[in-house]
Amino acid sequence: MATVLSVSGSPSATSRTARLLRYLDARLTDQGHEVIPLDVRSLPPEALLRADFGHPAIIEATALFEQADGVVIGTPVYKAAYSGLLKSLLDRLPQYTLAGKTVLPLATGGSTAHVLAIDYALRPVLSSLGAAHITPGWFVLDRHIAVRQDGVIIVEPGTREALDQVTDQFSTALSERRPLRAAA
Repeated sequence: MATVLSVSGSPSATSRTARLLRYLDARLTDQGHEVIPLDVRSLPPEALLRADFGHPAIIEATALFEQADGVVIGTPVYKAAYSGLLKSLLDRLPQYTLAGKTVLPLATGGSTAHVLAIDYALRPVLSSLGAAHITPGWFVLDRHIAVRQDGVIIVEPGTREALDQVTDQFSTALSERRPLRAAA
């Protein structure tokens, strides 16, 4: 199948966003895809803030994007936009890093007032990076995600069904586009 880069733009080590991505990663893995997780918070802050394009960690992150057939981008929403941490990475990537790739945008937040952040803040950046196909994204309210003491994520049933549907649409689009990308 395909290689998927799963990118968490959350600055928090206990992030619901990252845990939600790992939930989607498991579903994609079950469908036969190879999933590589990337937590942007694990990259050196000085390399991101100083735009150190030559830093080994930035070079490695860029290579992960280049090797992937598809990318899942997850971010918490702050002040109606994706996280500054995610922006700091996206700003360091070469202009057409997402060329030929299928992308699934996801966001989490505390209020439905932020639902449009995917379409009005994140989607234009992904398009400017050359994404060939951006599948319908999904916004998840924080209160629909719980984490048990053992770290297992519990997603509210209606939200879980919607996430499974967008994940399956991404997987299908990825599988359909992969032969096109291989031919190019």
